[in-house]
Amino acid sequence: MKKIGFLSFGHWANHPAYKTRTAADTLLQSIDLAVAAEQIGIDGAYFRVHHFASQLASPFPLLAAVAAKTSKIEIGTAVIDMRYENPLYMVEEAGATDLISDGRLQLGISRGSPEQVIEGWRYFGYEPAKGETDEEMGRRKALQFLDRLKGIGFAQPNPNPMFPNPPGLLRLEPHAQGLRDRIWWGAASNVTAVWAAENGMNLQSSTLKFDENGKPFHIQQAEQIRQYKQAWKKAGHQREPRVSVSRSIFALVTEQDRLYFGGEKNQTDQFGMIEPTKRAVFGRGYAAAPDQLVKELEKDEAIQEADTLLLTIPNTLGVEYNIHILSSILKHVAPGLGWR
Repeated sequence: MKKIGFLSFGHWANHPAYKTRTAADTLLQSIDLAVAAEQIGIDGAYFRVHHFASQLASPFPLLAAVAAKTSKIEIGTAVIDMRYENPLYMVEEAGATDLISDGRLQLGISRGSPEQVIEGWRYFGYEPAKGETDEEMGRRKALQFLDRLKGIGFAQPNPNPMFPNPPGLLRLEPHAQGLRDRIWWGAASNVTAVWAAENGMNLQSSTLKFDENGKPFHIQQAEQIRQYKQAWKKAGHQREPRVSVSRSIFALVTEQDRLYFGGEKNQTDQFGMIEPTKRAVFGRGYAAAPDQLVKELEKDEAIQEADTLLLTIPNTLGVEYNIHILSSILKHVAPGLGWR
């Protein structure tokens, strides 16, 4: 059995073929999509976070709205770039959202991805400490966020407050019990996957990772997951970790499916430079008739290692068609692979 969720990048543009012409279209359709996905049995609604782009950027209002209109589906991010975040304010936002959802928040964080602007986090008022890289700044903020999520008091109370204080040091409110165990780290390398395990975070591994040995993407990703699980066990954490992988998977069951994705060219891994000094491997997409998809996906070692699969969706095609995409996977592909 595997949890199956969708991952939306939340694009919009004034394009005649798009159902999402504006930011409002994308936000409102994201809510509708999550509601409809819950109704057909999808387990998770996840959203990407990008700044300075015509894409979703401020996740907590959206996640809270989804939480208020659903009751079972997990809601989350994949991922929030911690370089842009105030960890303490984020504890409050995440805590409130989790309480609205009744404990369904699954929050993916990371140091982020290549940006639309140069060092965009500087425009948000943040910069690395002396001798620190921006990656290290992101990880430092992540650890601060995790620490404050524990709900342990740390702030000295005012002796003359407006309202009476409880005894001792004060914590951030509202506190969401258990949220600390539902934080995921988006790892692009084996080293950061191990670091995530050591610090008690679940693992998110996307359709891209740094190329560390030239092997096919799914093999490298499976190796990353195995190293993560070994590090988790070595760290002695008391709970079982969760691992998600993302994939673009389209079951071709209608003429419209074949029109949109029948000529899909991303059927092999691609290697390239994601940053000036970092070579990456981009995982292949899957688009085929259901029986063929089952045969191909059976060979994907990383999917086998993960307990959660996030299906990347073309949100610009609208709610109705994306529900068709998700339904096709649930009905025609998942049973053949033992996911349902």
